[in-house]
Amino acid sequence: MELAEQLAGQQKSISVAEFFEKNKHLLGFDSPTRGIITTIKEAVDNSLDACEEAEVLPDIFVGVKKVDKDVYRIIVEDNGSGIVPKQVPFVFGKLLYGSRFHQIKQSRGQQGIGISAAVLYAQLTTGVPAVVISRTSYKNKAHRFEIMIRTEANEPEVLKDEEIEWDRMHGTRIEIEFKTTLAAKKRLLDYLMYTSVVNPHARIKADIDGEVYNFERVNEETIVPPKAILPHPHGLELGQLKRIAAASDINLKDFLINSFSRVGDKNAEEIIGGSGLKESRKAKTLTNEELKKLLESMQNVEVPPPPASQCLSPIGEDMIIRGIDKGFQLDFVRARTRKSKVFSGHPFIVEAAIGYGGKLESEGTATILRFANRVPLLYQQGACAITNSIAGINWKAYNISQQGLPTGPVLILVHVASTNVPFTSESKDAVASIPEIEKEIVLALQDLGRDLKMFLGRRDRNKQFEERARAVCSILPDIAMKVSEIVKKPVPDISPLEGQIMKKVVAKKGVRDGFVEIMLSNYTNTAVSLTIYNMSPEDGKDASPKPDFVDNIGDEYNKLWKVIIEPDNMWSAKYKGTNGGTLDIRGVEEKKLVVIDLDN
Repeated sequence: MELAEQLAGQQKSISVAEFFEKNKHLLGFDSPTRGIITTIKEAVDNSLDACEEAEVLPDIFVGVKKVDKDVYRIIVEDNGSGIVPKQVPFVFGKLLYGSRFHQIKQSRGQQGIGISAAVLYAQLTTGVPAVVISRTSYKNKAHRFEIMIRTEANEPEVLKDEEIEWDRMHGTRIEIEFKTTLAAKKRLLDYLMYTSVVNPHARIKADIDGEVYNFERVNEETIVPPKAILPHPHGLELGQLKRIAAASDINLKDFLINSFSRVGDKNAEEIIGGSGLKESRKAKTLTNEELKKLLESMQNVEVPPPPASQCLSPIGEDMIIRGIDKGFQLDFVRARTRKSKVFSGHPFIVEAAIGYGGKLESEGTATILRFANRVPLLYQQGACAITNSIAGINWKAYNISQQGLPTGPVLILVHVASTNVPFTSESKDAVASIPEIEKEIVLALQDLGRDLKMFLGRRDRNKQFEERARAVCSILPDIAMKVSEIVKKPVPDISPLEGQIMKKVVAKKGVRDGFVEIMLSNYTNTAVSLTIYNMSPEDGKDASPKPDFVDNIGDEYNKLWKVIIEPDNMWSAKYKGTNGGTLDIRGVEEKKLVVIDLDN
């Protein structure tokens, strides 16, 4: 008995702040290297959400500055709506405090843990309070707070609260100091670039220990923020139904119509009929057994899916392509946005994109970009349903090499947008294996795979044709000369024959008798406006015609001509030299251009 009383005296409740203080790895703070990325990610997520709710184009500043040995100050500043002063301490100094947890709509942050966990991590490693500046309107002064967290009570401790002048009309700025390193600088920059890819309406400026990086927006339109919807009957559990019913003082039919998404008069009557309850009963008077019957009937009645267009905010195919084009230079890119689907009553949309070529590595595993609610997922790739879905596709059927995951110069992007993304842990690094989500990912990528296969087939055919055409056009002049020698007649004009073969813009470069010659022939049926770049050791001062522009780059000169060539016409330039260098032609589609180096 004495032992039981002794043990009872040792038992006490644990605050959520104390729990995460000892289990910070669950939130993505398992190492100083990762801690810096998690902190910036949580702050930037909040900033983007705040800007979208205010319907302003996000202008976000991210700063990382070394202040001491292994101690860095992280700064994130935005132009969002700001936070009411009395709420600031709770938003940044209390875990599980936020406005989005009970709202059924797409948002980056939901649990109210992320940014306050960063404040907790900072005070654990340095003991320095977080500094928060917020302003809600130009009519109000900004408030500056110094905040820490009382872990034993999970409550904010405000060390300072003062009004200050701030040049922002509205917005929020947070400064956090903690022990970390910049060993993960590349991954941090990847996170910012990937965030920019799926948020093409955002402008992000980063100052990483004195080095400045700019990620410009490519879309000047603000995003219409998703609106919260009511819970759907098919995604409900008994505990949730009991809680909702306990707060309702209306009759059962009105309760069903007013408390749940897509339930109308007919659906409500079917549900009540199936449960065997009376329509006049008040929801809060239902017993546990009666609620079970009501829930069972709700699952059995066919109710239309939740209104995804209202509560979700997909990126869109065009914006995905523009975002990828901004971050990567690819030869091919396509995107798909699937129709909305539902899992366990939660609406979701899968978006995907495939890119090929450009500056992507030709060897090794494909570049895989995973996103959930417009947030990059950087860690736990192997535990993610997105990765598993990609690996489960037979990429060889689309002319892509594969060793588990696809290999080669391929980029695969997958974005899952949902009112409740099923993450595998609190750190929100990987999407759980939900069959409905995996099926949509596979279907989207298979559709894109067919587009990629067509592109690769067409590219290979064009390449084969161009190689043959180059070979023919390279030997035609020699054949013409030999024929003229045999028949003892002037060298015939081979341009018509060349035009019949090519039906393209043919660019030739060669060195003859101490002169570099550049010749362009337009064998298409339309005029072309071309920009011609020739990089070689010669400055081309004696060139005829003279270049429109000459730029000295190291030991070489880049000569530029701008010309318009009518159909069945040609243009040429000539200057003294013994090295033709390289020739680049812009202004015509690649499939309509053939460049021939006569010296190779």
